[in-house]
Amino acid sequence: MTTRREFLTASAAAAGALAVPTFWHPLAAAEKESSVTDLPIVDTHQHLWDLKLFKLPWISGKDVQPINKNYVSSDYIAATKGLNVVKSVYMEVNVDPAQQTKEAEYVFDICKKGDTPMVAAVIGGSPHEKAFSDYIKPLAKNPYLRGVRAVLHDPDRPKGLCLQPTYVDNMKLLGDLGLSYDLCMRQEEVIDGAKLAEKVPGTRFIIDHCGNMDVQRKDAAAVKACQEGLKAAAALKNTMCKISGIVVTAKEDWKPADLAPNINFCLDTFGEDRVFFGGDWPVCTLKSSYAKWVAALKEIVKDRSPAFQKKLFHDNAVKFYRLA
Repeated sequence: MTTRREFLTASAAAAGALAVPTFWHPLAAAEKESSVTDLPIVDTHQHLWDLKLFKLPWISGKDVQPINKNYVSSDYIAATKGLNVVKSVYMEVNVDPAQQTKEAEYVFDICKKGDTPMVAAVIGGSPHEKAFSDYIKPLAKNPYLRGVRAVLHDPDRPKGLCLQPTYVDNMKLLGDLGLSYDLCMRQEEVIDGAKLAEKVPGTRFIIDHCGNMDVQRKDAAAVKACQEGLKAAAALKNTMCKISGIVVTAKEDWKPADLAPNINFCLDTFGEDRVFFGGDWPVCTLKSSYAKWVAALKEIVKDRSPAFQKKLFHDNAVKFYRLA
């Protein structure tokens, strides 16, 4: 079974991966069209972690050593400088379950201070447990909360977990509370996410990271299963697809054309009103700087209409997360 560490990256040599190939320069690519460069960006997938405050069980080991350090708001502001990131939504970082409430309060406080782009949050939780309702109901009263995520590709999360009765009941509860749920799962199990969304039409679901479809497509059967799952999800009215994360599955000397098939499949499958951008920082830095990832996505969608691009990078997120 794929571990979280293996999933994030197959290589520990992330530092070398940050070098920009000579045949494609992200800043030059982004500057080809000023209307694209000037797009306001809402980042729907911003991580932060302070290892002095939180324990992240998954972040130890050589394969994730480059990001086994603190990442705080000032680091995010530096990473996004000059990119017109106007707002961001925090994404939970799979802390020790005992610290989930502490994590939520930590990010709510950042949102409240108002001195960073972060204006809303998706927090962690354990919807496979019956006690989830006691955890989420008090937090749901916070005006900065928008949704919940529990990573489903961890080794202790069996296939089909999200379809178990307790999980389904807790997804219904999220809808009742006006909260969304992020599906972050193995690529071959995206179909389970679609089945869950079909069972719970009153809850809004987001498929993270283009379904975690492997850019290098090493397992053709898994990629096909992912695509079928994405199509099944897109056939429902209560699903969105987040264009994020997939760069970590690319080869070290990747270029935009390597990411394009996965991204275009998702854009075409879900349509312009049901997709939005996510930075996945700092996890993306295992293979790419934030600026390089943004420039690559702009390069991939440059021939789509300006309205499409604005929806992808800004408008859809503002509407979905009620950020106006």
